[in-house]
Amino acid sequence: MATLTHQESATAEHVVITDGARKTFITMIVAGIVVLALGLVAAFMGWGEEHHAAAGHAAAAGHDAGAGASAHHHGSPNWLKRVIVSLWHSNVFFVGISVVGTVWMAIQYVAYAGWSVMVKRIAEAFSAWLIPGAIIMVVVFGVSLLNHDLFHWTMPGIMEKGSENYDAIIAGKSGFLNLPFYVARMVIYLGIWIYFSKRLRDLSLAEDLNGGTAYFHKSITVAAMFLVLFAVTSSMAAWDWVMSVDTHWFSTMFGWYVFASWWVSGIAGITLTAIFLRQNGYLRFLNEGHLHDLGKLMFGFSIFWTYVWFAQFMLIWYANLPEEAVYYNQRLGGWEGRYTWMFFFNIFINFVFPFLGLMTRDAKRQMIILKIVCIAIIVGHWSDFYLMLMPGTMKGDNGFLIEIGIFAIFAGSFLLLMTRRLASAPLVPLKHPFLDESLHHNT
Repeated sequence: MATLTHQESATAEHVVITDGARKTFITMIVAGIVVLALGLVAAFMGWGEEHHAAAGHAAAAGHDAGAGASAHHHGSPNWLKRVIVSLWHSNVFFVGISVVGTVWMAIQYVAYAGWSVMVKRIAEAFSAWLIPGAIIMVVVFGVSLLNHDLFHWTMPGIMEKGSENYDAIIAGKSGFLNLPFYVARMVIYLGIWIYFSKRLRDLSLAEDLNGGTAYFHKSITVAAMFLVLFAVTSSMAAWDWVMSVDTHWFSTMFGWYVFASWWVSGIAGITLTAIFLRQNGYLRFLNEGHLHDLGKLMFGFSIFWTYVWFAQFMLIWYANLPEEAVYYNQRLGGWEGRYTWMFFFNIFINFVFPFLGLMTRDAKRQMIILKIVCIAIIVGHWSDFYLMLMPGTMKGDNGFLIEIGIFAIFAGSFLLLMTRRLASAPLVPLKHPFLDESLHHNT
């Protein structure tokens, strides 16, 4: 009888998004617009760009040298190109975090995990960004084609022998890198992610209404199908949306690398949301055991990201093949070292800081430490995507004001949509078969 009482009190929770919370999210968007405007003014005035042209010509030897010069000459003005690249950068990052919410749910289903039921609805809410993210992605890609600001392989004539833009290496990839197939793949990836996110959400809400275990078992089947498809589509999305920016370069580990960055950022987002809810009087049964498990996942997958990062770097460094090493030469000294500090910052904030911060058992059970580490991980992996995309697109003409402004706009918009979905259903699944296990979870 005591257990039933616990369940009833837990399932009565509904999040109310206060005007104050909405104002905070809107303030983030407005602040982002202000920073973006400052960045655009700085770009118009040319502040800090005196040596960019020289730096661009001093790029890593041989890698898309003609391509970089051509793209820079024929592309959009610097400010517009930075806006387009930054929109792509932040949207790819947030779309990844959004789908990780569904991946998280799917893994919990197929693993028959009970402890995570307490934060399940948070993961469900993350997919609220997928549809607007998909629209933004298609639109930004279409706009980028006007001046080929994102992907050099879209340049006219680049795959045609005899053309002044002809590139034999890129032409050899024309079977994969061609516009109809590329756009079709993009739509298929996003369509699969949106469909399965909605399917799992609908089953979860139907379970709340009708009870029983039928919805749970159906969700396991749907989750298993999704995970198989996601394993393929996430890697291919990483090749298409990020790796094909550096068209000559490739890495067989890159799909895992991008997934690891998305995955640990998503876990940090789920953890941070759970903590804020708990501190505002919700999730009354979220205890140190849940926090500890979330902390262990962030700790473990920060190490996993580092493992993939190091394996990719070490093999390329050791082989020292020019067509592979150029990727790291650009980031470790290319363009007068514009990205060198960020290369090392990336390792510190995404590995050293989470590793030291979450090393002890007590640290994983302290909300304040988890909040700091979560924020560091999200900022760190946004900068990780910055480092993946900017050298191949902006060359030495990169900056930060426009990029940070757009990130703040995306973050505020994501939070508005995510919290609205979070408020549209009970915060804890009403009739999940493992609810009692989660209520009494401890480690």
